[in-house]
Amino acid sequence: MSQIELRDVAIEYRKPKSDESFVAIRGINLSIDKGSFVTIVGSSGCGKSTLLLAIAGLIPRARGSIRVDGRDVAGPGRDRAMVFQEASLLPWRSVHGNVRFGLELQRWSRDNVDQRVAHFIGMVGLGQFADYHPHQLSGGMRQRVNIARALAVDPDVLLLDEPFAALDAQTREVMGNELLHIWEHDKKTALFVTHAIDEAIFLGDKVVVMGKDPGRIKDVVEIDLPRPRTTAMLDSAAFVAYRRTLRDYIAADMQSLQMIEDAA
Repeated sequence: MSQIELRDVAIEYRKPKSDESFVAIRGINLSIDKGSFVTIVGSSGCGKSTLLLAIAGLIPRARGSIRVDGRDVAGPGRDRAMVFQEASLLPWRSVHGNVRFGLELQRWSRDNVDQRVAHFIGMVGLGQFADYHPHQLSGGMRQRVNIARALAVDPDVLLLDEPFAALDAQTREVMGNELLHIWEHDKKTALFVTHAIDEAIFLGDKVVVMGKDPGRIKDVVEIDLPRPRTTAMLDSAAFVAYRRTLRDYIAADMQSLQMIEDAA
């Protein structure tokens, strides 16, 4: 059953010191099933993050409709939580305090807040670090706090905008496995933006491939790999085939842009 529906969505920005508009994305049509994990890839500037921000209700759309559980997205809502590339933790708060912060903003009952916070800190493997502050944590640990904070408010949809981009390759792989473990526990609907093709395949039920000028969806690739996913799958024939398909899409997009620039 589709939980998120986008129909003919367009996002435009006004150019600085001009009456002209820049079309960031146009003609976006997409259906996302409840409980699925969908990844989004594409070359830089194709509108991946813009699309996520529109679903989060953080930027307005020029036209089209975005609906979550049948309700029109007119702004941010408690049914959606966003995880950004930078953890954006409050430096004066501990891990516990940062995870608690979203619950305080939403005015959850104090009776079960501490228990809930402890549950999600434990889920991301930071139970022993609850009293630590952000400067005492590694990059991967800070992003675990970020994810715990997003999950603690019990969103229906989790939106992740390149959350592991600043991490080294080894930590990124560990965090990918951790994220899948967390997702399999609660099965929140997840949309995950990434530049990394292998990451997109490994995490996703579907990979949305975007092109640019303007940003648009070129294809949606179904990933028919068993779950739970394992790193051994990275060398399988099926995984290699998916990798080749996605690389060809992105390479073709880059080649088309180069031809346009050369002609100009």
